[in-house]
Amino acid sequence: MRYREIGKTGVKVSEIGFGCWTMGGPNWSLQNGSPIGWADVNHDDVLAGIKAGLDAGVNHWDNADIYGNGRAERTLGLCLKQLGAKRETQVIATKVGHFRGTAPYAYYPAHVRNQCEQSLRNLGTDYIDIYYFHHGTYIGPDVDGRDHDYLAEAAATMHALVREGKVRTIGQSAYSDADFARAIPVLRPHVLQNKANMRYDDFIRPGCELQKLMAAHGCTFVGFGPLDQGILLDKFDPENPPKFDEGDYRNQRKDFTTATLRGVKDQLAKVKQHCGSTTEDLASAACRWVLAHDHVCSVIPGFRNQRQALCNLRAATDAPMSAADVDFIRGVFKA
Repeated sequence: MRYREIGKTGVKVSEIGFGCWTMGGPNWSLQNGSPIGWADVNHDDVLAGIKAGLDAGVNHWDNADIYGNGRAERTLGLCLKQLGAKRETQVIATKVGHFRGTAPYAYYPAHVRNQCEQSLRNLGTDYIDIYYFHHGTYIGPDVDGRDHDYLAEAAATMHALVREGKVRTIGQSAYSDADFARAIPVLRPHVLQNKANMRYDDFIRPGCELQKLMAAHGCTFVGFGPLDQGILLDKFDPENPPKFDEGDYRNQRKDFTTATLRGVKDQLAKVKQHCGSTTEDLASAACRWVLAHDHVCSVIPGFRNQRQALCNLRAATDAPMSAADVDFIRGVFKA
């Protein structure tokens, strides 16, 4: 396993981290009832997957309070304890911002502090290694129902948590260049997070706006969805698109359609000729492609069991991807 530093913090994460969203199981938005989880998971399966990661040198675990409304955090904490992982060797990330509980808005300062304390209890730890604000929309209702800009107050609360020793490094997840650009100078995060894969490279593409921001502010980047929820593993039949359980976020995605899966299958045929045709070959190529971009410190594919964990880990034993291969794959998907 290779490791990279988060900003200039001295904290190093495994290039292959494990995303914990799937560990929360089915879930629904408290705001509109839409599915925001995954199919249910088995504890022993997750435990075996985490053990495979630990055995291979994974030390980076990405979680959030909204994943199963705390279930994913509790599961991770319990599994690491069951497996005897030394806390000081692990980099545990979690997030606040999508789960508002009884607060008027999830970035209400008292709620941020409350959720931090609850995440600490869920994870069974005294500190969070990376604490992210989960999105970049800081304008929301105050207790009087009027819109309020929470950015400065939320950032001040985050930095107070760092001073108190409850948070080691600060993260910002967001979904637009504008939201990143507004938040970074105020929050001063060490690491940013968003989706990054062969099909979606908006935040890692050379010369893009976020690359410029990261260079200017000394931030690094964690890419979620490097396998695009399995689409880049060529595991779905275009003629028989998958159906997912209730509470599974993938039911909302428009990419699990015959037309989209056919197009991706044709693109992956070219990648297979270039990088190998097995599922493990594709997983490795997908993760190494993201890792080959500037400022990226880790990718965090999800997993549900040992088999998927081992598939994710293949990239750790393959050589880093060459610039020529990165360009070839970009050409395949941008043609």
